[in-house]
Amino acid sequence: MSRDWRDEIGELRKELRRHEYLYYVLDQPEISDAEYDSLMRRLQQLEAEHPEAVTPDSPTQRVGGAPREGFVKAPHSSAMLSLDNALDEGELREFLRRVDTLLGGEPAAYVCELKLDGLSLAVHYRDGVLAQAVTRGDGAVGEDVTANARTIRSLPLRLPEGAGNLEIRGETIMTRRAFERLNASRDEQGLSRFANPRNAAAGSLRVLDPTITASRQLDFYAYALLADGEPLRATHWEALAELERLGFKVNPHRRRCTQASEIFAFCAEWEARREQLPYAIDGVVIKVDAIAQQRRLGWTAKAPRWAIAFKYAARQAVTVVETIEVQVGRTGALTPVAHLRPVEVGGVTVSRATLHNEDEIARLQLQIGDEVVVERSGDVIPKVVRVRAPGRERRPFRMPAACPVCGGHVRREEDEAIWRCVNSSCPARLKESILHFSARPVMNIDGLGEALVDQLVDRGMVHSVADLYDLTIEQVAALERMGEKSARNLIANIDRSRANPLPRVISALGIRMVGERTAQLLADAFGSLDAIAAADVEELQQAEEVGPKVARCIRDFFDEERNRELVERLRAAGLQFTQERRARTGGPLNGRTFVLTGTLASLTREEAKRRIEAAGGKVSSSVSKKTSYVVAGEEAGSKLDKARQLGVPVIGETELLSMIEAPGEA
Repeated sequence: MSRDWRDEIGELRKELRRHEYLYYVLDQPEISDAEYDSLMRRLQQLEAEHPEAVTPDSPTQRVGGAPREGFVKAPHSSAMLSLDNALDEGELREFLRRVDTLLGGEPAAYVCELKLDGLSLAVHYRDGVLAQAVTRGDGAVGEDVTANARTIRSLPLRLPEGAGNLEIRGETIMTRRAFERLNASRDEQGLSRFANPRNAAAGSLRVLDPTITASRQLDFYAYALLADGEPLRATHWEALAELERLGFKVNPHRRRCTQASEIFAFCAEWEARREQLPYAIDGVVIKVDAIAQQRRLGWTAKAPRWAIAFKYAARQAVTVVETIEVQVGRTGALTPVAHLRPVEVGGVTVSRATLHNEDEIARLQLQIGDEVVVERSGDVIPKVVRVRAPGRERRPFRMPAACPVCGGHVRREEDEAIWRCVNSSCPARLKESILHFSARPVMNIDGLGEALVDQLVDRGMVHSVADLYDLTIEQVAALERMGEKSARNLIANIDRSRANPLPRVISALGIRMVGERTAQLLADAFGSLDAIAAADVEELQQAEEVGPKVARCIRDFFDEERNRELVERLRAAGLQFTQERRARTGGPLNGRTFVLTGTLASLTREEAKRRIEAAGGKVSSSVSKKTSYVVAGEEAGSKLDKARQLGVPVIGETELLSMIEAPGEA
């Protein structure tokens, strides 16, 4: 007798939640990424067949919904105040003395926790299911970011049976590794970098599109357990233990102290060890443990009297720049790094500091041999703050004319600060190239996740994306967390990718500024990869939406000998290099740019976008003077206001459909 689909859905959800907890909270995965994905696909299939069974707490529902027009305000159950700061040991001792006085000499225990540098969040569960997430805001009212918070994998969508209605407060952060990956991606797109992980986390939690938040890989550490706005346990220490039992990630680096000396020791220990952590901290939070004592101590208008943040000072030192080396990042970006005369900064010996790009070197008026001030203040690596004194035998620095890793061509766009290696097989950018190549919208090689790519490259099994097509089941099965079944599935997925159409192959090459849409337009215009590779800059610009910068990036890619060798290897692997040329007729919406806002009556936003583009129009995410029409549905937001300010015509869904169906140009 076959298993009932309801039972299978329940078992799959339970199993997926368990593996999310093991992976994202405990960092102790039991199955491979491919096996996890297989379970998720089966659940998605069952829920598609039985949509009435979909629930908000299903693991499939972490990311979903169209981008919002803005955030709504939401009140807090009780004040969510910031903390007063102690900037040195004297101010911390004064805090402890004040607590002792207010408690009339009654002994008090304290809990010391690392002060994570992120964004505070209040998460509400109703009947054990995540219902709302609100930012701190002004302490009384914050912004509802529920859809974005649901994408944070370490934040449970459902609590254990019987949890009831709870509020969990905690810190949303971005790890150093995720921060580096995000900035590398922004470099690749020509966007400005985030200054530090905290700004990146805050910005990621407040974007209007949850899919963007999901891609940023945020993390959540719980630090308070409430019910109806009040603490649920007699002590803070007990509450932290209960949060762990409920399945939340709670920072393990905490200590319950009964003596001032223990508090100072904890602060000193983590100031020395802070760079060993995978995330940024800027101090230690010290709280009175007993909730009854907290209530007696009370609050000022701005902060509780029973807690304080001991802030670590920005650490600076003076040293000399001995030489400047250029490193190549995972996206091909060339970054100058100063090699310093070793100096101790905050208990850590520093011998390198980032210089970001050649424009920053010019701004600092820095030369090799100069005496400089370096700082460690929570950034990923130390940085040079300023030149203190010119060196006696100073030498100017010049960016290299070729990639220092592979010898390939490097290029800097006129309006950008970054030089880039254009060789997609450069060892420095290989892992990122493979991840891009295998992504779902590109070659769709399911199961080729970051951990597996690390192993393939680090063990020398893959030196370019073309090597993926030479892998065997036996080679892959021998890797960590990969059995024969997972290996067989991966090789089958790699083989299937050979049949992907030409636009995906073009996108997979990783040509700068050539994404999915541009790849499709190039394929339609030229009909083959060879024709694209042979076209000059002027010919490339004949393709729709290909301007001088995009054309130059394409030409640079194919001018690099190593990239041409990669193309030939992919040809030999059997990838699709041709398609029928599709001359794009104007269409009724040719030359028109549309912005969608609000909810349409009969079309989803994706359906509307596809129909507009099929009719020759373009869809933009923002309103400008170049916008032809704003299509407004129900609950249209700020884009409608912007259209009215700029005098952009506003139409409804009925008018849009009439324009699409018109026989001639709109």
